[in-house]
Amino acid sequence: MSVDSVHFLVSGGSGGIGAAVCDALAARGVVPVVGYARNAEAAAVVATRTGGFSLQLDLTDEDGVAAAVERLEQLPRLGGIVLAGSPALAPMPFGKITPDDMAAQWLVNVLGPQQLLAELVRRCFRRHKQGAVVGVLTQAMGSGASGIEGASSGMGAYVIAKHGLAGVLAMAAADYPWLRVRAVRPGYTETRMLEAFDERFLDLQREKAPFSTPEDVAATILHEALEETP
Repeated sequence: MSVDSVHFLVSGGSGGIGAAVCDALAARGVVPVVGYARNAEAAAVVATRTGGFSLQLDLTDEDGVAAAVERLEQLPRLGGIVLAGSPALAPMPFGKITPDDMAAQWLVNVLGPQQLLAELVRRCFRRHKQGAVVGVLTQAMGSGASGIEGASSGMGAYVIAKHGLAGVLAMAAADYPWLRVRAVRPGYTETRMLEAFDERFLDLQREKAPFSTPEDVAATILHEALEETP
Protein backbone atom coordinates (compact mmCIF):
# COMPACT_ATOMS: atom_id res chain seq x y z
CA MET A 1 0.00 0.00 0.00
CA SER A 2 1.08 3.61 -0.41
CA VAL A 3 1.69 4.89 3.10
CA ASP A 4 1.65 8.62 2.23
CA SER A 5 -0.53 10.53 4.72
CA VAL A 6 -2.03 7.31 6.06
CA HIS A 7 -2.75 7.01 9.78
CA PHE A 8 -2.92 3.81 11.79
CA LEU A 9 -4.66 3.55 15.15
CA VAL A 10 -2.92 1.47 17.82
CA SER A 11 -5.02 0.66 20.86
CA GLY A 12 -2.79 0.21 23.88
CA GLY A 13 -0.30 2.37 22.02
CA SER A 14 1.53 3.47 25.15
CA GLY A 15 2.26 -0.10 26.29
CA GLY A 16 5.25 -2.27 25.44
CA ILE A 17 4.03 -3.91 22.24
CA GLY A 18 1.80 -0.98 21.28
CA ALA A 19 4.62 1.55 21.57
CA ALA A 20 6.92 -0.68 19.52
CA VAL A 21 4.22 -0.89 16.84
CA CYS A 22 3.97 2.91 16.78
CA ASP A 23 7.74 3.16 16.36
CA ALA A 24 7.69 0.63 13.54
CA LEU A 25 4.80 2.38 11.77
CA ALA A 26 6.63 5.70 11.94
CA ALA A 27 9.73 4.08 10.46
CA ARG A 28 7.59 3.04 7.48
CA GLY A 29 6.20 6.56 7.02
CA VAL A 30 2.81 5.78 8.55
CA VAL A 31 1.45 8.23 11.11
CA PRO A 32 0.57 6.39 14.34
CA VAL A 33 -2.47 7.34 16.40
CA VAL A 34 -1.47 6.35 19.92
CA GLY A 35 -4.62 5.09 21.59
CA TYR A 36 -4.61 5.07 25.38
CA ALA A 37 -7.13 4.47 28.15
CA ARG A 38 -5.63 6.34 31.11
CA ASN A 39 -1.89 6.94 30.71
CA ALA A 40 -2.03 10.17 28.73
CA GLU A 41 1.54 11.12 29.62
CA ALA A 42 3.07 7.91 28.29
CA ALA A 43 0.96 8.14 25.13
CA ALA A 44 2.10 11.72 24.57
CA VAL A 45 5.74 10.62 24.81
CA VAL A 46 5.20 7.94 22.16
CA ALA A 47 3.26 10.36 19.93
CA THR A 48 6.00 12.99 20.14
CA ARG A 49 8.72 10.43 19.40
CA THR A 50 6.89 9.02 16.37
CA GLY A 51 5.37 12.16 14.88
CA GLY A 52 1.85 10.92 15.55
CA PHE A 53 -0.78 12.04 18.00
CA SER A 54 -2.36 10.54 21.08
CA LEU A 55 -6.05 9.76 21.36
CA GLN A 56 -7.99 8.71 24.43
CA LEU A 57 -9.57 5.35 23.68
CA ASP A 58 -11.10 3.64 26.69
CA LEU A 59 -12.61 0.44 25.32
CA THR A 60 -14.73 0.07 28.47
CA ASP A 61 -16.56 3.34 27.70
CA GLU A 62 -19.05 3.22 24.82
CA ASP A 63 -19.35 7.01 24.63
CA GLY A 64 -15.56 7.31 24.71
CA VAL A 65 -15.24 4.90 21.79
CA ALA A 66 -17.77 6.93 19.81
CA ALA A 67 -15.88 10.16 20.54
CA ALA A 68 -12.59 8.60 19.43
CA VAL A 69 -14.11 7.41 16.15
CA GLU A 70 -15.53 10.89 15.54
CA ARG A 71 -11.99 12.26 15.77
CA LEU A 72 -10.63 9.53 13.49
CA GLU A 73 -13.33 10.22 10.93
CA GLN A 74 -11.79 13.66 10.38
CA LEU A 75 -8.48 12.20 9.18
CA PRO A 76 -7.72 12.19 5.44
CA ARG A 77 -7.40 8.43 5.62
CA LEU A 78 -7.26 5.81 8.35
CA GLY A 79 -5.35 2.84 6.97
CA GLY A 80 -6.14 0.45 9.79
CA ILE A 81 -5.99 -0.46 13.42
CA VAL A 82 -3.84 -2.66 15.61
CA LEU A 83 -5.72 -3.99 18.65
CA ALA A 84 -2.86 -4.19 21.15
CA GLY A 85 -4.58 -3.02 24.33
CA SER A 86 -5.35 -5.42 27.18
CA PRO A 87 -5.97 -5.16 30.92
CA ALA A 88 -3.30 -6.34 33.33
CA LEU A 89 -3.00 -10.11 33.40
CA ALA A 90 -4.21 -11.87 36.55
CA PRO A 91 -3.07 -15.52 36.41
CA MET A 92 -5.48 -17.81 38.23
CA PRO A 93 -7.06 -21.24 37.80
CA PHE A 94 -10.38 -21.55 36.01
CA GLY A 95 -12.40 -22.09 39.19
CA LYS A 96 -11.10 -18.92 40.81
CA ILE A 97 -11.74 -16.43 38.02
CA THR A 98 -13.62 -13.51 39.54
CA PRO A 99 -16.56 -11.76 37.86
CA ASP A 100 -14.67 -8.46 38.02
CA ASP A 101 -11.63 -9.89 36.23
CA MET A 102 -13.79 -11.58 33.63
CA ALA A 103 -15.74 -8.38 33.01
CA ALA A 104 -12.56 -6.28 32.69
CA GLN A 105 -11.03 -8.65 30.16
CA TRP A 106 -14.31 -9.02 28.26
CA LEU A 107 -14.85 -5.28 27.91
CA VAL A 108 -11.35 -4.52 26.61
CA ASN A 109 -10.79 -7.61 24.47
CA VAL A 110 -14.28 -8.34 23.13
CA LEU A 111 -17.09 -5.83 23.57
CA GLY A 112 -14.97 -2.70 23.13
CA PRO A 113 -13.17 -3.93 20.00
CA GLN A 114 -16.46 -5.06 18.43
CA GLN A 115 -18.03 -1.64 18.97
CA LEU A 116 -14.89 0.13 17.79
CA LEU A 117 -14.52 -1.93 14.62
CA ALA A 118 -18.19 -1.59 13.73
CA GLU A 119 -17.94 2.20 13.94
CA LEU A 120 -14.61 2.35 12.10
CA VAL A 121 -16.02 0.28 9.24
CA ARG A 122 -19.10 2.48 9.00
CA ARG A 123 -17.38 5.84 9.31
CA CYS A 124 -13.79 5.35 8.07
CA PHE A 125 -12.96 2.14 6.20
CA ARG A 126 -16.09 1.86 4.04
CA ARG A 127 -15.26 5.20 2.41
CA HIS A 128 -12.33 3.61 0.52
CA LYS A 129 -13.59 0.02 0.78
CA GLN A 130 -10.29 -1.00 2.34
CA GLY A 131 -8.57 -1.10 5.69
CA ALA A 132 -6.45 -3.38 7.85
CA VAL A 133 -7.22 -4.84 11.25
CA VAL A 134 -4.64 -6.78 13.26
CA GLY A 135 -5.60 -8.28 16.59
CA VAL A 136 -2.94 -9.23 19.13
CA LEU A 137 -3.91 -12.63 20.53
CA THR A 138 -1.60 -15.01 22.44
CA GLN A 139 0.04 -18.40 22.12
CA ALA A 140 -1.51 -19.17 25.51
CA MET A 141 -4.83 -19.74 23.71
CA GLY A 142 -3.52 -23.09 22.45
CA SER A 143 -4.28 -24.58 19.08
CA GLY A 144 -5.64 -27.70 17.45
CA ALA A 145 -8.47 -28.58 15.11
CA SER A 146 -11.15 -27.75 17.68
CA GLY A 147 -9.38 -24.58 18.79
CA ILE A 148 -9.34 -25.61 22.46
CA GLU A 149 -6.36 -27.94 22.85
CA GLY A 150 -3.12 -26.86 24.42
CA ALA A 151 -4.18 -23.69 26.23
CA SER A 152 -1.81 -22.57 28.98
CA SER A 153 -3.07 -23.57 32.39
CA GLY A 154 -3.86 -20.91 34.97
CA MET A 155 -4.10 -17.97 32.56
CA GLY A 156 -7.56 -17.08 33.82
CA ALA A 157 -9.91 -14.65 32.11
CA TYR A 158 -7.16 -13.36 29.82
CA VAL A 159 -7.14 -16.44 27.58
CA ILE A 160 -10.94 -16.69 27.56
CA ALA A 161 -11.22 -13.08 26.43
CA LYS A 162 -8.56 -13.52 23.73
CA HIS A 163 -10.68 -16.32 22.28
CA GLY A 164 -13.51 -13.79 22.28
CA LEU A 165 -11.35 -11.32 20.38
CA ALA A 166 -10.58 -14.04 17.84
CA GLY A 167 -14.33 -14.36 17.34
CA VAL A 168 -14.68 -10.62 16.81
CA LEU A 169 -11.95 -10.72 14.16
CA ALA A 170 -13.52 -13.76 12.46
CA MET A 171 -16.91 -12.09 12.13
CA ALA A 172 -15.43 -8.82 10.88
CA ALA A 173 -13.59 -10.78 8.19
CA ALA A 174 -16.74 -12.72 7.28
CA ASP A 175 -19.02 -9.68 7.01
CA TYR A 176 -16.53 -7.36 5.28
CA PRO A 177 -14.54 -9.39 2.71
CA TRP A 178 -12.77 -6.24 1.51
CA LEU A 179 -11.33 -5.64 4.98
CA ARG A 180 -7.87 -7.11 5.64
CA VAL A 181 -8.27 -8.88 9.00
CA ARG A 182 -5.33 -10.68 10.58
CA ALA A 183 -4.17 -11.86 14.00
CA VAL A 184 -0.82 -12.54 15.61
CA ARG A 185 -0.21 -14.87 18.54
CA PRO A 186 2.96 -13.88 20.37
CA GLY A 187 4.34 -15.96 23.19
CA TYR A 188 5.98 -14.58 26.31
CA THR A 189 7.19 -11.07 25.51
CA GLU A 190 9.42 -8.83 27.60
CA THR A 191 6.84 -6.27 28.69
CA ARG A 192 5.39 -5.11 31.99
CA MET A 193 2.64 -7.71 31.65
CA LEU A 194 5.17 -10.28 32.89
CA GLU A 195 5.10 -8.58 36.30
CA ALA A 196 1.98 -10.65 37.01
CA PHE A 197 4.10 -13.83 37.17
CA ASP A 198 6.47 -15.14 39.81
CA GLU A 199 10.04 -14.57 38.64
CA ARG A 200 10.92 -18.22 39.29
CA PHE A 201 8.19 -19.28 36.87
CA LEU A 202 9.52 -16.88 34.26
CA ASP A 203 13.05 -18.21 34.67
CA LEU A 204 11.77 -21.72 33.96
CA GLN A 205 9.97 -20.52 30.84
CA ARG A 206 13.06 -18.68 29.59
CA GLU A 207 15.04 -21.91 29.92
CA LYS A 208 12.58 -23.57 27.53
CA ALA A 209 12.66 -20.82 24.91
CA PRO A 210 13.83 -17.22 24.67
CA PHE A 211 11.17 -14.58 25.17
CA SER A 212 10.27 -12.20 22.35
CA THR A 213 10.97 -8.49 22.49
CA PRO A 214 8.24 -5.93 21.76
CA GLU A 215 10.17 -5.06 18.59
CA ASP A 216 10.01 -8.70 17.43
CA VAL A 217 6.24 -8.75 17.85
CA ALA A 218 5.86 -5.32 16.25
CA ALA A 219 7.70 -6.52 13.13
CA THR A 220 5.25 -9.42 12.79
CA ILE A 221 2.29 -7.11 13.29
CA LEU A 222 3.53 -4.68 10.64
CA HIS A 223 3.95 -7.49 8.14
CA GLU A 224 0.30 -8.42 8.65
CA ALA A 225 -0.90 -4.81 8.68
CA LEU A 226 0.93 -3.46 5.63
CA GLU A 227 2.14 -6.33 3.47
CA GLU A 228 0.07 -6.96 0.33
CA THR A 229 -2.48 -4.28 1.22
CA PRO A 230 -3.51 -2.46 -1.97
